[in-house]
Order: sequence, then structure tokens, then C-alpha cells
Amino acid sequence: MTKLSVSLLVPAAASLLAACGDDPVSYSEPVTINLKAKSSDVADTVVTEEKGISTEQSNPYGAFIGNAQHALGGADPGSIEVDEVHLFLGADSTNVTALEEVFAGDVDVLFQMNDTNNSFPVAGFTMDGAVGAGPVALDVGFDSAGMSTADYDKLVGGGFKVLLRGNAAPDFASKGAEATLEVTFQFTAYP
Repeated sequence: MTKLSVSLLVPAAASLLAACGDDPVSYSEPVTINLKAKSSDVADTVVTEEKGISTEQSNPYGAFIGNAQHALGGADPGSIEVDEVHLFLGADSTNVTALEEVFAGDVDVLFQMNDTNNSFPVAGFTMDGAVGAGPVALDVGFDSAGMSTADYDKLVGGGFKVLLRGNAAPDFASKGAEATLEVTFQFTAYP
């Protein structure tokens, strides 16, 4: 293809995209939630922390849903996907400076719906070396299409908890540590 034919295609493609711009396709936004893992929380060599998604300061998930509804013409999203998940050890952590000082082996993130207590895998990774404070990209495997209507309504309404669990690093339980674990989700809402 010559330079001339490429330069003619660009304006044509831009016009076509502009014509389709009135139809809402999706809305995407990052949402960060902070969890606190303490050495005293280790049970049977596992660290488990949970927090209601709507209880984070300023409720960023609620803002995401509101912004998505606005972008989708006032309607609730027909589906919500998680495109990325990152885990980061916050600077205000005590007695730990790296994620490998908190976790060893598998680490999982799940959504647990209020009332039904149904859990849905969201993302995970295996700690198999030094990663420092992160952020670490997790492998995402969330699918809202398989949720019941009741559970999906909880997802849209923010009626669920974020669970983070993983095998504790060998000496995390005895360190007297408190790890601030920042989990950032890249959510996308579709009509």
C-alpha cells in the first residue's frame, strides 16, 4: 500500500468512528482497594484478608458503576469484566518491604457475594522469586457471564467482598508485620 492510499484511509476511518461514537460500547476505569495483612492473621500457614468493595475510602467501585451507567446511557452494565489486576505492597507496611516477605507460592483474588456467599475467582499468581514491592500483574480469569442473576445484581450494586489469600512466607507469622496490600482492578462495563 502506498503512502497516498494510507493517508486517504486515515481520515475515512476517523469519520466512520466518529459516526459510531454516539453508541455506548463500554466504559473502563481502575479501582484500587487496600487490604491489611497482619502476622497475627496467619492461620494454617495461609494469609487471608477481605474487605467490602464499597467500604474503601471514597468508594471508587461505586464511582466506577455510576460513571459506567452514565457512559452507557443511564442503564446498568449488561456485563462487567476485569481486564487487569495488580498487587502492590504499600509504603506504610511495617516489618516487610517486599511481597515475597508476605507470600510464598499461590496467591488468589476472589469476589465473595454478600448474602449468597458464592465466591468467584478473579485473578492469581504464583510467587516464585523476588518481586519486591511490585506491582505484580496477576493472571485474570473472571467471567461475570456465569453468575446467577442474584449474584450479578450484587456485583453491579457493590454487594461483595474482595478476598485475597495466599500461602504465608515462612517467617511472616512471626515478624510482627502489617502489610498494606493494594489491589488494583481494571474494570470494564459493557451494555
